[in-house]
Amino acid sequence: MLSYAFKVLSEQGYRDMATEKFQNAQDLCAGILLTGLKNQLKRGLGKTYVFKNEILAFVRGKIDVAESLKTNSLSKRQLYCQYDELSVDSPMNRILKATMLMLLHCDISLVRKKEIKKLLVFFSGVSSIDVESINWHLRYDRNNQTYRMLIAICFFSIKSLIQSKENGSNKMMDFSEEQMSRLYEKFILEYYRKEYAKIGLQANPSQILWQLDDDDDFMLPIMQTDITLQSGSRILIIDAKYYTHTTQVQFDVHTLHSNNLYQIFTYVKNKEASLKKQPHSVSGLLLYAKTDIDMVLNKTYSMDGNKIGAKTLNLDCPFSEIQKQLNSIVNEFQLV
Repeated sequence: MLSYAFKVLSEQGYRDMATEKFQNAQDLCAGILLTGLKNQLKRGLGKTYVFKNEILAFVRGKIDVAESLKTNSLSKRQLYCQYDELSVDSPMNRILKATMLMLLHCDISLVRKKEIKKLLVFFSGVSSIDVESINWHLRYDRNNQTYRMLIAICFFSIKSLIQSKENGSNKMMDFSEEQMSRLYEKFILEYYRKEYAKIGLQANPSQILWQLDDDDDFMLPIMQTDITLQSGSRILIIDAKYYTHTTQVQFDVHTLHSNNLYQIFTYVKNKEASLKKQPHSVSGLLLYAKTDIDMVLNKTYSMDGNKIGAKTLNLDCPFSEIQKQLNSIVNEFQLV
């Protein structure tokens, strides 16, 4: 799931990782990060201007006269100067270094630990920082676009690691339902993007406009789909759901979560109404991660001319079986 979510299999330089074995999630994160760092080092570490104050025997930048008098540096034929210097000690490089240092204390392979130590040499000019104080609101431009995925891996690693009270080492914590939900949604989206792009099936999150009788959309929420699959005039809207309990229960009767069903039906009907002037087929699917041991959903309803399905995706099986489940959805809704 992680490899698809981070799109590493489709990125140049990451293809070999598709067949590589990893001990756990930390080991996978370390592997992805190391591959990305090696590619980045070939380009060179990104640099930024760092503000410095220093007593010098020559003029550089701006002279701070007041500080020069205060420190009595003039008597030594020196000046207190303020200047900007291009340096690798940038916020992004600090995050990379902090992540590598943290991964050294995690349960990853010895081979990867040795690789991390070798790469840390290139970060000798980068300051160490406290991971708790990292500002993740970074600005990307054409000069640092290659850092985007690296920082995403760092964010995932740092946010997912906690300090073990037993032995002082770091370990991967259990993901919250919210974290797993985002990862699950991203995995499904990137799987369809990668595996079906060549045959013309488009996979994207998309916004659906409310089909109003007038233009008054004041206070209406945005309809944002998790995944929209489109092949020609056929469209399937997938709402990926990761819950501890797949269904809601009342008086020992299991039913679909009401809000989920209302939501997907609203998405489908508004999307269909927006396409009324052209040939179309719009369907919807609630795709739940299978978490309840005995609860398996595989039901398709016909609602006012549209197919609305509810299925569970079993993730507790070999990846080839997960692929079959995802591929069967494309076949069932006739997207290929």
